[in-house]
Amino acid sequence: MTKSRQQWSLLANKTRWATVAITTVTVASLMAPSYAAAEGEAVLTEKATPSTNISDKTNDVFASRKALYDRISTLTQIPWHRLAAIDQYERTLTKVHPKDRKHPERLIGIYVPSTAWTGPLNPNQEDTYPATIELYSGLGRDGDGDGKADPNNNMDLLYSISSKLQPFGHSSDDFAIGLWSYYQNSRAVQRIMQYSKMYEKFGKLDLFDHSFPLPVGNNYSYRSTFGMGRSWGGYRIHEGTDLFAGYGVTVRSTCYGVVELKGWNKYGGWRIGIRDLNNHYHYYAHLQGFDKSIKSGDVVSPGQTIGWVGSSGYGKPGTQGKFPPHLHYGIYRDTGLSEWSFDPYPLLKHWENEERQAIRRSKSKKTHPND
Repeated sequence: MTKSRQQWSLLANKTRWATVAITTVTVASLMAPSYAAAEGEAVLTEKATPSTNISDKTNDVFASRKALYDRISTLTQIPWHRLAAIDQYERTLTKVHPKDRKHPERLIGIYVPSTAWTGPLNPNQEDTYPATIELYSGLGRDGDGDGKADPNNNMDLLYSISSKLQPFGHSSDDFAIGLWSYYQNSRAVQRIMQYSKMYEKFGKLDLFDHSFPLPVGNNYSYRSTFGMGRSWGGYRIHEGTDLFAGYGVTVRSTCYGVVELKGWNKYGGWRIGIRDLNNHYHYYAHLQGFDKSIKSGDVVSPGQTIGWVGSSGYGKPGTQGKFPPHLHYGIYRDTGLSEWSFDPYPLLKHWENEERQAIRRSKSKKTHPND
């Protein structure tokens, strides 16, 4: 029997995506134990799993995601770093809204409600037939050529989102307009553009390393001061941890991120704010000054100098010395619509210990180079 042109086309698509499908299944089976690590969240457990195994599985996840981004980028001409930015932003939303955005574990973190996927007027909200979905103006598309538009299929998800954004054009401004059309949320547009900028600069997905905000040594002290009362300027709680050190001690970025804010605040003095890929906002206050080479919108990396410890704040611009020199360090989590602070002390201790261990390993290698 002679095959129709449509059947041949379908067969070609299935062959084209066979390798990706196999990779997806393989990695999905590995994702469960390494999912948190792939997200870049700090994980503190009582029983440590061998780091080499976690690292290998995490790298597999990143490599497989990158392969998917590259495939869809080739088809749609949307740069991979923009697709990666959308995917990561969606993953951060699921982290803070796990019940509302519940879905099976998969490589891609994008979540599309059934009404948007199949079409709001579609009588079958579990529809996976592309023609019917398109008829009802649903978002779902068949990305891997299997004849289905599955909202939990990695290729289908990426291709569907790309198809939604592609008509707006390929410039950065066009992409931002497309994001606004889809999310109807300026905060979402800003985050995704920031993430895209980071991915484009570093050319990789694994941007979740951290550093302690001060050079690790004996020239500082700190304890958990989150939630303590503050009275200057009206009663308020302390939304961070104070790290006491001498004037001029280097203040470093704790993460890969984009400088979102830089300037003066009557409470925090000279301060700087950096947004990372987990949608955490890292806030450094009471600085003596900034690194002059850094400006708003710049991309920074862990350990990079951003300023120096001071005692600025609690007054008009330039006010200094109302309290001992220290770094106020806070972290805020973005929910998609608002932000709230959480205690950074456990993360600070974790990053400090990691850096101390790295320093010891480095010294050991220099002392015993053949070990």
